Amino acid sequence: MARRYPYVRGRISIQAAMSQISSPCTKICTIDPQSRLCLGCGRTLTEIAQWAALAEPERRRIMAELPARRGVARADDRSGVA
Repeated sequence: MARRYPYVRGRISIQAAMSQISSPCTKICTIDPQSRLCLGCGRTLTEIAQWAALAEPERRRIMAELPARRGVARADDRSGVA
């Protein structure tokens, strides 16, 4: 029988806690084989895997880099760079 945990006033649900983490996720989770970046958000697989464990300043630093990463990936696609 599954153990049930009673509701305790003042506790934050996991979903509520996760929603407080800044994330660039666009729910388009496809890794480009050439750039090895997510086509949706521009993060690497390592960054995606470690995201919840990163400190907020580190997440913000990475998010600041993402527009440039996506721009380079799009330019590579247009130029046919392999």
